[in-house]
Amino acid sequence: MNFLGVIPARLSSTRLPRKVLREIAGLPMVVHVFRRALWGYLGLATVLLLLVQMVVLRWSLQPLRQLEHELARVRRGVAGRLSGRHPPELQQITDSINALIESEYSHLDQSRNTLSDLAHSLKTPLAVLRTRLDAGASEEELREEVATQVQRMTEIVSYQLSRAARSGHALFSAPIAIEPRAEEIVASLEKVYRSKGVVCEFEMDSAAKFHGEVGDLQELIGNLLENAFKYSNKRVLLTVHGENEKGMSRPGLLLAVDDDGPGVDLDNVEMLLQRGARGDERVQGHGIGLAIVQDIVRAYRGELKVERSQELGGARFSVHFPAWL
Repeated sequence: MNFLGVIPARLSSTRLPRKVLREIAGLPMVVHVFRRALWGYLGLATVLLLLVQMVVLRWSLQPLRQLEHELARVRRGVAGRLSGRHPPELQQITDSINALIESEYSHLDQSRNTLSDLAHSLKTPLAVLRTRLDAGASEEELREEVATQVQRMTEIVSYQLSRAARSGHALFSAPIAIEPRAEEIVASLEKVYRSKGVVCEFEMDSAAKFHGEVGDLQELIGNLLENAFKYSNKRVLLTVHGENEKGMSRPGLLLAVDDDGPGVDLDNVEMLLQRGARGDERVQGHGIGLAIVQDIVRAYRGELKVERSQELGGARFSVHFPAWL
């Protein structure tokens, strides 16, 4: 029911002024105009609020879009980690993602290094077998040599697998005699480098022991001696001395390998100890032997020095393991 239409009819009987009656008669139009203006302003306010909300939402989600962009760069290999320019609310997330990325890179590098170390360690036994085949050894000699080198390769594979599985090296291990292991390695290298006629001399302290893994000792001596045989002219010297200190349950150890070759550039020692680096590009090799030595020395908290050999004139690689309680 339209009450506004009834009011003028009823009020007309009271004989109100015409001006008032005209104003009352125009009231429905005023209400209509007011309603239209009200809905227009409300619609405009709604649109403005939606626009403001979209701007605020876009601005607040900008850090997430930046994080998504950086993750895409990491997936493509363009970046190695996420940047540190993020709001405090996202800092823990980015730190966790960076830790995960670094862990994956670490595992990948460890896997690559393990494979390269394994290939490098198997190179010498395979070279021994190739040398014996080329030398025309008898069937009995070949059988004996194959059995020896297969056993050696089995030990190498087992050692590399155990090395990859454990997180660190055992610092408290039974002492291992060094001389028998060194003699086995020298015998193999003399067969490989028979054409050079290299002679390896020992200056050995029979009481000196290596406290650690057998595989670590073989890798340490083997890589140092192989490097010396490769670059020497005719002579190689292996020196082993124990260092007994009062009050120490485990004595220290000094192990050094000298050769009479051209020596090394002492200014490029850090480069020489990196994986893939070689002192002489004309000499065949993978360039990871000294890097393996460096890894083992660091694991046992020792020190590796590269110097000029005072006795033979070539290079001198010395490893020192300190005494422990």
